[in-house]
Amino acid sequence: ICRLRFRCGKEESVMLFDFLKKRKAEAFDPAVLLCNQPNFFAAEAYKLLRTNIMFTLPDEGKCRVIGVSSATRGEGKSTTSVNLSYVIAEMGKRVLLIDGDLRLPSVAKKLGIPSEPGLSDALMTAESDFSGIVKTQKENWDILPAGSIPPNPSELLGSAQMSAFIQRLAENYDFIIVDLPPVTVVSDALALSPILNGIVLVVRNNYSKRRELHLALKSLELAGSKVLGIVVNGKKVKKYTITLKTDKGKAIKKAKVTIKVKGKTYKAKTNSKGKATFKLKKLT
Repeated sequence: ICRLRFRCGKEESVMLFDFLKKRKAEAFDPAVLLCNQPNFFAAEAYKLLRTNIMFTLPDEGKCRVIGVSSATRGEGKSTTSVNLSYVIAEMGKRVLLIDGDLRLPSVAKKLGIPSEPGLSDALMTAESDFSGIVKTQKENWDILPAGSIPPNPSELLGSAQMSAFIQRLAENYDFIIVDLPPVTVVSDALALSPILNGIVLVVRNNYSKRRELHLALKSLELAGSKVLGIVVNGKKVKKYTITLKTDKGKAIKKAKVTIKVKGKTYKAKTNSKGKATFKLKKLT
């Protein structure tokens, strides 16, 4: 039995219901790309991440360069990079997503764009041109793929030419998001840390190991990197459905339903069948 507060028009009532139905647990797909497969819950999660970053790195009229990495491979850092850059562009900010993983790049493949020319090709030319930047259909959202695989990725990312290249790019963008290799696997992310305003670390639920995460954080600390926060993906959530009906069995449509569980408030609106769906870990 749970106590519900719902609003239908101007009237608000509190009622007790004991016909709560629990749906099968669903896992948030860490591989969903908002640009190809719009998902409300995923979009809201990334918008919350965007808001937290905005508070952490306030607008000072300068381009903010943010790295996205993980402790090990397979934790969802590249997908996070794509989606984070996408939702920031939705705010009207000029955003460039750079695939800085010059060993195993994946951004171009995920987005279905040419992988060359790209970052490595630009750094190996005399003038570091911008010809590798791909203009997407999304306004304010540009992509710079990794390019051809170089023999010395770490040295290339930590070079003075890379620093100068980022400074030139910063003149045309409000945000630059760089997808970086895992911290504990190679030193590429650490080599680039001096030119980053901060780094976001991605952790996959029931996959990442505590020892490796601790090592990644320690390495970033020693390199002088500012860790903006940790993103946890792959977290399972459960759906609960509540059906509102009148005494005559008629569905109550478009009613605002509020439930309170362990001090937390959850809100939803009933559909045409009088059903309101909530996503939360546990209801008891």
